Amino acid sequence: MARRLLALPAAGLGLGLGLGLWLGARRRGVEPRAGVLVVPAVEAASLPAPGRAELAKYGLPGLAQLRSRESYALAYDPRGRGALWVLERLDSEELRGPAARAACAFREDEAVHEYHRATNADYRGSGFQRGHLAAAANHRRSQAAMEDTFYLSNVAPQDPHLNQNAWNNLEKYCRSLTKYNKNVYVCTGPLFLPKMEADGKMYVKYQVIGKNHVAVPTHFFKVLILEKPSGEIELRSYVMPNSPVDEKIPLERFLVPVESIERASGLLFVPNILKRTSTLKTITAGSKS
Repeated sequence: MARRLLALPAAGLGLGLGLGLWLGARRRGVEPRAGVLVVPAVEAASLPAPGRAELAKYGLPGLAQLRSRESYALAYDPRGRGALWVLERLDSEELRGPAARAACAFREDEAVHEYHRATNADYRGSGFQRGHLAAAANHRRSQAAMEDTFYLSNVAPQDPHLNQNAWNNLEKYCRSLTKYNKNVYVCTGPLFLPKMEADGKMYVKYQVIGKNHVAVPTHFFKVLILEKPSGEIELRSYVMPNSPVDEKIPLERFLVPVESIERASGLLFVPNILKRTSTLKTITAGSKS
């Protein structure tokens, strides 16, 4: 199936408008089909300011790419060969579906231009595993839903120890929250955080792997939006380094203020949530949940 890309001028617009429509469809019981646009494509010629439409005569070189699949929605970063963020809704019924992970295989996302996509060859011999952003175990409701999580656009190079231990524990914790909440929304993505070097200056440095130069995040985030049966909205946000992490460290130690993720990622969560509720509770390290 040919898959079209959705162009939006900014990550904030994509996160606010596109996800709102996608989540609204999920709530109404309508599943977005794989490859179907979340929002109608924006005409390139309508984007420049009035009197500057001629700038789009040959099309615009690139805009944020938003797409939906059966399991999740994501915004794609062509430069890093991975997602900026992936959003999914967890449901206790769907967690117990019949899908078999053994029948799935990682594969290229052919919806992404070949210049900008990751391949399995990029990961071979890199020392990194193909870490899911939307976890496969979150989408057992159907084989197609689980297979969607194996597109390499939903994957990032992840330290093996982190992937198999602490990060896996965080994913399991997210699934456990479906027992006590009306809805559990999970937004996951990479971070590229600055670090002070010996010269006293701050630098953002990250490795790339493979011939396609797939970016290796320095950290990963998960932002959890929990809809409580009482109607209250609870926000939990986590950051883990992309390095071996002792799985015995309590997950609460990785809680961070959501504002720190918003600043580092260029994304916005709180303003969009506050448009829908006035009862937002944020859980940070040391909070009594």
